[in-house]
Amino acid sequence: MNDTKPFFILIVAIAIIILFYKWISKRKKWKDPTGLFPAKWKKILIEKIPFYNNLTLSEKDLFEYKIQEFLANVRITGIETIIDETDKILVAASAIVPIFAFDEWQYVNLDEVLIYPSEYNSRFETADGEGEITDENKRNILGMVGTGYMEGKMILSKNALHHGFRNETDKKNTAIHEFVHLIDKMDGSVDGIPELLLQKQYAIPWIDLIHKEIANIFSNKSDINPYGTTNNAEFFAVISEYFFERPSLLKTKHPELYEMLEKIFNRKMAGKMKKRTRKIRRNDPCPCGKKEKFKNCCGKAA
Repeated sequence: MNDTKPFFILIVAIAIIILFYKWISKRKKWKDPTGLFPAKWKKILIEKIPFYNNLTLSEKDLFEYKIQEFLANVRITGIETIIDETDKILVAASAIVPIFAFDEWQYVNLDEVLIYPSEYNSRFETADGEGEITDENKRNILGMVGTGYMEGKMILSKNALHHGFRNETDKKNTAIHEFVHLIDKMDGSVDGIPELLLQKQYAIPWIDLIHKEIANIFSNKSDINPYGTTNNAEFFAVISEYFFERPSLLKTKHPELYEMLEKIFNRKMAGKMKKRTRKIRRNDPCPCGKKEKFKNCCGKAA
């Protein structure tokens, strides 16, 4: 029995190396962003993204770079709806928030984000769509990560995308939820264990925490979204929404979960979200950095 142990370890090591190089080989070369970050994009970030407003100046520069990089490499396509710059910035911000602490992170497993006007079903029909709706496909889907022939694509509801940033207190953000699934998928499986972010020694404690909290949800002893009981992957996505939307509340009510999510996302969030979004008025300083009022600067084109 002991003689087979080194052989088994060798086989596992080889398998891991093969999977790693297989993943590396699939990586596409991301283009670097070009040009300055547009002031009108900065205005959208200030007015829509609380996470951005709570960053330091140097962190804001990095966030803006990552937004540009994402949009230079991932298409945002409207299906039965018109997509504007706000929609694109909200999608990109949703992608950047969870991986902001990882400088080299790129969504090499994503080519395109499809935006539907509202919720849709498993046949990708919207509420206003035509066609027969059967029991098996009558689902109110707000977002999903594509598989099979939809590999490399994400689908989001435009309504849910905007609601996720409009309501800053409900512990829900559909777009962040779906990007967390995509992060989870980067190691080859969507199982609630983001192996590229979570150090190996924390994997079992993390699974134990998931099962413990799912039991609490079933017993009505938790304020976590019940959708998290679906499986480990959905719990990870749901609790990540909570972490980025209401971190201080999560730390108070679920300190063990909060601590583990700090390790996963490599970022302390509690106490950081002090500044909320704010509307830029005509007489406010222009967000482009020039010593001009917004109405006399970038606001001329708004």
